[in-house]
Amino acid sequence: MSEATTRPRVAILGLGTMGAGMARRLAAASFPLTVYNRNSEKSAPFSKLGAFVAGTPREAASRAEIVLGMVADDNSSRTVWEGSDGALAGVSPGAVLIESSTLTVNWVLELAAQARQRRCEFLDAPVTGTRPHAESGELLFLVGGSAQVLATARPVFSVLGRDAVLLGPNGSGSYMKLINNFVCGVQAASFAEALSLIDACGLDSERAMSILINGAPGSPLVKRFWECANTRDLVPNFFLNLMAKDLRYASEEASRFGLPLETAASALAIFQRAIANGHGDEDVSAVLKSLRRA
Repeated sequence: MSEATTRPRVAILGLGTMGAGMARRLAAASFPLTVYNRNSEKSAPFSKLGAFVAGTPREAASRAEIVLGMVADDNSSRTVWEGSDGALAGVSPGAVLIESSTLTVNWVLELAAQARQRRCEFLDAPVTGTRPHAESGELLFLVGGSAQVLATARPVFSVLGRDAVLLGPNGSGSYMKLINNFVCGVQAASFAEALSLIDACGLDSERAMSILINGAPGSPLVKRFWECANTRDLVPNFFLNLMAKDLRYASEEASRFGLPLETAASALAIFQRAIANGHGDEDVSAVLKSLRRA
């Protein structure tokens, strides 16, 4: 038996910025692969890579032992999983269902319950990283579920990422992802305001940024944003409107515990203004030019 035939059959639901990179990784590693995307034009190139292009999520799931969703939000996730043409209608008992989108915990737990009703295993496994990390297999999976199911999914995670960290039961991965993006969103918004203040003060931006980047504030996010500002890199690695969505989801989850995320609210307002200014479909770093005067 060849190595390729021992690999699990995988279906990827969603071929956006992240899902496309993940699908290409699996195709390159010779996994038996099925893909589905609502916009069929994005699916067509994958047939040339040896993947089967499904017409519905149900068809995609019916061909797979591991089904992985990577879409934009709760509504998109519900669309690919539920309904007569949804993936849940096509899964076989014993299949492992993985939701890697950044979603609300309530919906993730509801989806986990539906998976159990279908006698399937379920992991919520959102990722940290952007488009280049998806393309190079350097994602970090934040996993909620059981160690046994994670072990089953490891062959897929090992191709797609640098690690998969088990954080607790279902919902734990989604909580951690929202917390991660909440911190990133606040840092991005504060950096955008700092750069605006640098401009307003008349400071030399290169000298000022060398102090910030090489000092305590110099996180990878700050460095990447400044690089994007200098190179005017327009290729979206992570859409600005998705950061606004993640800040909103994080605030909603925190409110269930009676915790107002005040910094998240301020950051969300900045991102919402950037969306109103027409930057929603640009890279998240476009929040800088939304606030800068020069």
